Amino acid sequence: MTTQPNYITPAGFAALRAEYDQLLGVERPRIVEVVSWAAGNGDRSENGDYLYGRKRMREIDGQLRRLSKKMKDAKVVDPRQQPDKSRVYFGATVTIADEDDNHRTVTIMGNDEADAGAGRIGWGSPIARALRGSAVGDLRRVMLPAGEKEYEVIEITYPE
Repeated sequence: MTTQPNYITPAGFAALRAEYDQLLGVERPRIVEVVSWAAGNGDRSENGDYLYGRKRMREIDGQLRRLSKKMKDAKVVDPRQQPDKSRVYFGATVTIADEDDNHRTVTIMGNDEADAGAGRIGWGSPIARALRGSAVGDLRRVMLPAGEKEYEVIEITYPE
């Protein structure tokens, strides 16, 4: 089974790295300190600080493992280096119009950076998959939960 690369922008990778560093360098040492202090207070079975601290430490360790795997699997792609800016590829900001002439602008980002409310859609999303390789004027059909829609590519831009 082949898996698609986990594409990510340089800014997205920096955000993952910052979150990892925050958890490892600030939050985890603080929790370790609380757990050590609570453990020294005696009976651990009814010690809320100790129990909560241990639980929080497991959550942080799990998040560190997930972030580490994401960073290891990430393929950083700088959209500014895209050689063919006339077609939709990773990092493109695309204005599309549906059958009712409703315009929508989306930026195709890594799946870890996606935020549909902010107009950033993941590389693996149905709309992004349909738009890949398209040029201005192309019509693309997308199967969405609400049914099939057709979009026309109005404009394609890349960061400078």
